[in-house]
Amino acid sequence: MKFSLPLIAVAIVAWIIASSAYVVDQSEQAIIVQFGEPVGEVVTDAGLHWKVPFVQEVRRFDKRLLIWDGDVSQIPTLGREFVVVDATARWRIVDALQFLRSVRDEAGARTRLDDIIDSVARDIVSGTNLEEIVRSADWDVDVSELSEEEAAVVDTELKKPQKGRGQLEREMLASASRLMPGLGIELVDVRLKRINYIDSVRAQVENRMIAERQSIAARFRSEGEGKSQEILGDMERQLRGIRSEAARKAQEIIGKADAEATRIYGRAFGADPEFYAFFRTLESYDAIGENTTLMIKADSDFFRYLQSTGRKR
Repeated sequence: MKFSLPLIAVAIVAWIIASSAYVVDQSEQAIIVQFGEPVGEVVTDAGLHWKVPFVQEVRRFDKRLLIWDGDVSQIPTLGREFVVVDATARWRIVDALQFLRSVRDEAGARTRLDDIIDSVARDIVSGTNLEEIVRSADWDVDVSELSEEEAAVVDTELKKPQKGRGQLEREMLASASRLMPGLGIELVDVRLKRINYIDSVRAQVENRMIAERQSIAARFRSEGEGKSQEILGDMERQLRGIRSEAARKAQEIIGKADAEATRIYGRAFGADPEFYAFFRTLESYDAIGENTTLMIKADSDFFRYLQSTGRKR
């Protein structure tokens, strides 16, 4: 197969043009590198651009926000509680030339961010109490909605943080940002995604929480038992008072009834004393059983009505 010289020339020219042209996307910025060294300014305008073919190459860098996720670290707090800290950050490349000279690419940048942000997070967390790390600065509790026991816990253990988690994240951002200009990076923010106790400490904390709840429950039961005894004692006192008052009223009613009966008997029998004496004597006769033996005089008044009948007994 034979090729004509014009076609070969056109192909070579097209190849050279293709090697000379490059396109920059809107989300990218580019640097021309010649023999390993950057040449010219950073290309930030999107569109078609030119370079020297075969000698120069294009290094592209993202202009968008990039995400950094650090490794989960075990860090002791100021109170010596070991916690698991998982941090994240957002960053962007603001000086592509400095970025290229210092870290070369995004992989190198993430390696440097690992060292910087992890170190900053460790320093700040280790110098801060746990409650400052896990609570926000605007954290607050309406004590009026809590029980007396819960309010006491809030006063002694759940005090409002002085800084709060948001302030600590801002301190991390400020400390880490001081090292970013040398890398050509702008650190937008640093966040703590997750904070938790390590497994061994978590078990101790859970046991302590269980013991505290059991202590509170035992105190509630003791107070309830005391209140129960107080109520039962008051009930027993009231019951004795009611019984005493009832007995008094019963004796009063019985006394009145006996007095009324005596009055009625007195009025009834007072109308005929002789009949009353006779009636009472008959009652006493009737009370004597068959096997009763009386040792009295023969002329006793007890036999007065028997003697008057002429019967002998």
